[in-house]
Amino acid sequence: MIADRALACRGVARLSGGPFGTVATYLPGQRLTGVSADEREVEIAIVATLDRPLPQTADEVRAAVADLAGDRPVHVRVDDIIVEGT
Repeated sequence: MIADRALACRGVARLSGGPFGTVATYLPGQRLTGVSADEREVEIAIVATLDRPLPQTADEVRAAVADLAGDRPVHVRVDDIIVEGT
């Protein structure tokens, strides 16, 4: 699943629904926050850590889900940053 692969990437603390909770996919009986996919594109919203540069984290997330996205572009958006240990 796209969410699992994104969460497994270094520098991803959790997925984000965005400021109004609009980044989500509705599945039977549940709402998956942080991933929005349609026939045109895939959007993944994350809360990142500062373990590495943010562009590297976004690139890793994009690469991790590329085969699941097929021909659709994958847009990774950093909605927030946390500093671990504070």
